Amino acid sequence: MAERHHIASEEELATDGSRLITEIRGKEIAVFRVNGEYYGVLNYCVHQAGPLCEGRVVGDTEIGDDGWSWVSTREGEIISCPWHAWKFDIKGGKCIDDDRYSVPTYDVEVEDGEVYVRA
Repeated sequence: MAERHHIASEEELATDGSRLITEIRGKEIAVFRVNGEYYGVLNYCVHQAGPLCEGRVVGDTEIGDDGWSWVSTREGEIISCPWHAWKFDIKGGKCIDDDRYSVPTYDVEVEDGEVYVRA
């Protein structure tokens, strides 16, 4: 059963786009703040073992309703590996470009202004 580990105070992750990488039981886990919610992601890219969570936090693009223009979506919800730019959904860990791949995610809890990860 996963144990709860204290990561930081909410003040340390006060703004959307904030992240903090910590080590729990020999694994590096990042906690991201996205739209006021917290998500835990393993700092490991399944492509070639890069430090996934040290990459840029980005969004996605989709074709607009007119069929010609591009529309930005999901801003701040996707992490791009700094080694080869593989992209993963911060909220669920799925690879954006190939749904055969995903990275482990962890439950994050907030209690009395303190942030915890279950791992």
